[in-house]
Amino acid sequence: METQTNYLNIETILQINKLRGKTFVIKYGGSIMDNEEAQNAFVEDLLFLTNIGIRVVIIHGGGPEISKWLKRTNIENRFVKGLRVTDAATMEIVEMVLSGNVNKRLSCNLSRKGLKAIGISGKDSNLIKAKKKFVYDNDRKIDIGFVGEVTSINKEAILGLLDNDYIPVISPIGCDAEGNSYNINADYAASFISGILKAEKLMILTDIDGVYMDIKDPSSLLPSITIDEIKDYTDSGIISGGMIPKLECCVDALDKGTKSVHLIDGRVKHSLLLNITTENGTKIIARRGVNQCQKII
Repeated sequence: METQTNYLNIETILQINKLRGKTFVIKYGGSIMDNEEAQNAFVEDLLFLTNIGIRVVIIHGGGPEISKWLKRTNIENRFVKGLRVTDAATMEIVEMVLSGNVNKRLSCNLSRKGLKAIGISGKDSNLIKAKKKFVYDNDRKIDIGFVGEVTSINKEAILGLLDNDYIPVISPIGCDAEGNSYNINADYAASFISGILKAEKLMILTDIDGVYMDIKDPSSLLPSITIDEIKDYTDSGIISGGMIPKLECCVDALDKGTKSVHLIDGRVKHSLLLNITTENGTKIIARRGVNQCQKII
């Protein structure tokens, strides 16, 4: 583990050792899935964390891969409010790509490097129960097909794997009591699972450093942001686009019992360990304590 220990001093290693037995939930996706160097560093970080006894759950996305296969099969890619419109034909592709291609490739890559990774779908053992999700636009209800929202998680199934030192690698496909499959946004699935597990950390790997007051100004990166500030910045337009649902997921994770939530740049080498040692990215917190200072922009 020379790459990690190059920048981990004894004090930091002792700090990390205090996390032994804790659970980390990681949402894995975005550019890191196409960046071989970042992928290798990600695996090294996982080896380090699991070797000191941290329990890890991974929920992965795969949007670009889905879009590629939809294009190959001449099925239109359509989005409403950031969610993929998923008719029956699209759902078939989504499930094949996420639960087949992406999930098994990721679990295989982790296993080849010595990690005990088990790739599973949210449909296995009722891991993710879901219901149909609708979106609203100016009070108009829009049907976007087989897009789901999580209603419950089979916590015991996940804990059973963790208790036997396995890393569950979860594809965000859920189903309802009638057996209908649903495409679930991986951020939402990760936030729900981390809340149910009362995880020590939820790390959402993104394609940017975190939340900016001004995306064009690197110095405006926020080291932390509160739930109230998220609402204020969203209302004022500072937070917009795809960052809105991502931060909604972070807030939901905190509300459900996750102890610490972070948006971090998955393209940065060893971003997982850096988050523990320096809290890189943006930390989402419930409120500011007396001694907490926000960076002045």
